[in-house]
Amino acid sequence: MKAKTLPIPGHSIESAILVVRGQRVMLDADLAALYAVQTKVLNQAVRRNRERFPEDFMFQLSEEEFARLRSQSVTSSSWGGRRRPPYAFAEQGLAMLSSVLNGPRAILVNIEIMRTFVRLRQMLGSNAQLARKLAELEARYDRRFQIVFEAIRQLMNPPRPKNPRRMGIQADDKDE
Repeated sequence: MKAKTLPIPGHSIESAILVVRGQRVMLDADLAALYAVQTKVLNQAVRRNRERFPEDFMFQLSEEEFARLRSQSVTSSSWGGRRRPPYAFAEQGLAMLSSVLNGPRAILVNIEIMRTFVRLRQMLGSNAQLARKLAELEARYDRRFQIVFEAIRQLMNPPRPKNPRRMGIQADDKDE
């Protein structure tokens, strides 16, 4: 039996994942678009099952977070004059959505979202593992290889552009 696939590329899910309050989250409007429902329909289903979504699974952005998010958005029309801050769903909240939203598309969307989060965790883990292995190698070899280790570190952490485009909501924006 061949598994069904969703016509949503993984990178579009990845681009919808933001970091808010130190957590990787997806916003209700982005999720509604993936599930092919209106945002108010998704939020209504969540409100009807509020006990399934404790604060660490889902939270509403503060007015300040919402304003920062809007200011970082390239096109303001995507917000469509939204009056209330969006809800942000952490990975556990995204998994819980599968028990609230029904239908074949909901199942496929949820599977793709979970796969995307797993891929992100693997990428972060492999980078951390690579850094540990490099530190172990560096401790074993003398100064002759110091240039090699430095070059590898530079490849692992490319220089940042002078004016980087900031993604997500940043907690301390004192420079601006």
